[in-house]
Amino acid sequence: MKRSTIFSFTLLLAAYLAVPLALGGNQYVMSMVVAALIIGGVALSWALLGNLGGMVSFGHAAFFGVGAYVSALLSVKLGLPVFAAMLLGGAGAAMAAIIMLPVLRLHGPYFALAILAYAHIFRILATEWSSVTGGAGGVNNIPALPTVFGFDLASKTGAYLVVLTLVVACAFAYSRIRSSHYGIALRAMHDSEDATRVVGVNSTLLKGMMLLVSAFMAGLFGAFNAHYINFLEPDYAFNSLWVTLPIVAAIFGGYRTILGPVLGAVVVYLVDQLIFKSLIPTGHQLVLGVLLVAMIVFSPNGLLPLLRKLFKGKEKAKAEGEKHA
Repeated sequence: MKRSTIFSFTLLLAAYLAVPLALGGNQYVMSMVVAALIIGGVALSWALLGNLGGMVSFGHAAFFGVGAYVSALLSVKLGLPVFAAMLLGGAGAAMAAIIMLPVLRLHGPYFALAILAYAHIFRILATEWSSVTGGAGGVNNIPALPTVFGFDLASKTGAYLVVLTLVVACAFAYSRIRSSHYGIALRAMHDSEDATRVVGVNSTLLKGMMLLVSAFMAGLFGAFNAHYINFLEPDYAFNSLWVTLPIVAAIFGGYRTILGPVLGAVVVYLVDQLIFKSLIPTGHQLVLGVLLVAMIVFSPNGLLPLLRKLFKGKEKAKAEGEKHA
């Protein structure tokens, strides 16, 4: 069995068993971990679009918010089961992304700003379409996560297991796409989009597919968050923090890797909330900004590639030591 496979199984086992056993009794810390994984899920969807699609998005709050509202409204007004509503929330975010497909002809900052404009449009729609969305007053009494086989998924530990499963599922889907012939074509596009078009690769279609997949993932985590907090209003659902925090997390952890964005979210959010915030109640985000700049300067590829490099360096030094012994 490959070492990477063993590491992945060990990591999953620790995530599913060790974390609830160690932290399950601390409701505050568990709530922070759940929030970190929500950010990590959005960061993963952002990284997928940037790494495979080659597009930088400033508007993932649109997908997060649409997914949250679709799931909340379907469960509140139509009485759909929570998990079915969450999946439809992701589908709703993907449908919202279809409206954005015309901006695929834009490149670089123009695409990023166009997506950002869509996020503002959806926020305005959620505010003004009060007959459906509740307007600025928002949606109250959103159904909580259900109880399954006697286990309350609405509890902090239950919510943690649900969001962790969502992250694992999205990471697995990301890895399958990246290793497929679509992923190979997408990575080739980064070197020369014109060359891939010459050999018959429809770059616009592939980019559109990545936008839809990324939107579905972000919408899924938005839907989960709506049922986790049981309340939703436009300024929260479409808040710019659902863009900035995932971008910071993805870059800090290593957006060209699969686990990097999730690792970055967990480290960045937990360190900021549990350490920096207690030390510097006002302006603690400044320290986080300094750390991000330091990471970009000293390890542009992010935290996960840096850890891998250090681990391989120690292994190499150990092997050389055993060789000379």
